[in-house]
Amino acid sequence: MDEQRAVQVSKYLSKHLRHQPERIGITLDAHGWVEIDTLLRAAAEHGFPLSRAELDHVVAVNDKQRFAVRDDAPGRGPLIRASQGHTVGVDLALPPAEPPAYLFHGTHPRALAAIRAEGLRPMACDDVHLSPDRETATRVGSRRGRPVVLSVDAGAMHRAGHVFRVSANGVWLTACVPTRFLRFPDS
Repeated sequence: MDEQRAVQVSKYLSKHLRHQPERIGITLDAHGWVEIDTLLRAAAEHGFPLSRAELDHVVAVNDKQRFAVRDDAPGRGPLIRASQGHTVGVDLALPPAEPPAYLFHGTHPRALAAIRAEGLRPMACDDVHLSPDRETATRVGSRRGRPVVLSVDAGAMHRAGHVFRVSANGVWLTACVPTRFLRFPDS
């Protein structure tokens, strides 16, 4: 599969497994899973034929590991879901986890005034997404231009009672990050 097709498939999967499953007539279960055969059939019926081999390739090589597959659901065929970032109501059923002392958030300069005033909020997603290292946060922040990387005092947040969870692809999730736990590059 060439790189252009892999990007197309990844974007298609993200759109329908995170944001608009109804657009192709699929229903995610309470935890975001859908049978792979159902997804492939719906994609073909809606003008985006996709093979199981292409899907498996994108799941395996996606640098952000955006998708998870499981083959062990009793009474169901193989399942797929987005690892995080849903704007549709799903419960990923991720257990609380103790975060490292610091996590990171990549953003862009235009967002800094709002972040300084309100902290980090989940916006359209269910949770705020945090990266385990500066490099990942820099890549995330660069999607919209020049990145700004904020440090999050996750250890202090955890001690203050904030709950963290970690997705299958290593993205840390929390409901919000109050300003007092943020370190800005110029501070």
